[in-house]
Amino acid sequence: MKRIDKYLIRQFITIFAMAILGFVAVFLIVDLIENIDKFIDNSVPIRIVLIFYFYTLPWFFSIGLPMATLIATVFSIGMIAKRNEWTAMKSSGISLYRVSIPLIIAGLVLSFISYELDNNFVTKGNEKVTDLEQKYMRRKVRHNTFRTNKILNDVLLQKHETAHISLARYTISGMEADNATILTLENGTITKRIDAKQMFWNDTLELWDLTNYSIRNFDEQGKETQVIISQSDTTINANFIPDDITKQFKSPDEMNYNELTERIELLKENGVKSTRWEVARYNKISFALTSLIVVMFGLPLAVSKQKGGLAFAAGMSVLVIFSYYAFIKFGQSLGYKEVLNPLLSAWIGNIIFGLGGIILLFSVRK
Repeated sequence: MKRIDKYLIRQFITIFAMAILGFVAVFLIVDLIENIDKFIDNSVPIRIVLIFYFYTLPWFFSIGLPMATLIATVFSIGMIAKRNEWTAMKSSGISLYRVSIPLIIAGLVLSFISYELDNNFVTKGNEKVTDLEQKYMRRKVRHNTFRTNKILNDVLLQKHETAHISLARYTISGMEADNATILTLENGTITKRIDAKQMFWNDTLELWDLTNYSIRNFDEQGKETQVIISQSDTTINANFIPDDITKQFKSPDEMNYNELTERIELLKENGVKSTRWEVARYNKISFALTSLIVVMFGLPLAVSKQKGGLAFAAGMSVLVIFSYYAFIKFGQSLGYKEVLNPLLSAWIGNIIFGLGGIILLFSVRK
């Protein structure tokens, strides 16, 4: 590594460290202000609040890492240009492309760190945070956790290896399910299948009420021995209760890449749609590459000769990063609605901004 590379990396790391700490501090303060009334209303002990934010910190670092990377890129190169060091480099035959090499490598390293952070710390932290919310903040839980959406899609539950439950849609608050399928197995063979258009939990009887249902019984050879089809209502013991769903069903934010892969395979084996889970899995990798992409965007912005200089570059950086996040969310929504296939929906933001960064980088003169 040449002296100029060490100089650029050292300056980049210094600014990056200050930026990431600043972003995390801002996120922490804003989140605390937003949730302080919920902590007070539920009389949450200070110790639990500290534990709550200890597990939330990895998520703050994860979302702040691309922003800090872009700020570090723009300011490390912009300050060189402001001090006329960039002019001296160009006069010595050093091009922007040569200067970009150590920063692009830094972007790759940060992308790898982002992937590991999300898969090993953020997912576990989100799971712990959700458990704390369920235990200590039942009245008013955080708005941005998966379970507070109150609706779960494509639920697949297994109990004691003898019962497999599939629910197309489950509403937590109402404890009701749509398009439910319950399979009973003995020695790996299906002995009973129950299908219901709707299921409702009966608190009084602690059983499930079925509407528009069918019950099929099978013998050891898999032949139907009895079929009941009815549009009326009935009550059954389905071998599971609402708590089994809320406790065992993890959101994509609480699962790493390997866990999502296993979940998708299980859903497909049972004939359940896995689109949402596939989008989440592909997004694990696409979002990790954000740091690399913002480095490619930040380099040409930092040396641009637009009016305003470094201030202009900093303002454009903020616009770029928020636009990038907007494209990621837009792509996810298209994937969830099956307008785009899961892989393309997760990568559409990377493709557009990656190409944009490359074009900007090569449009700047050496």
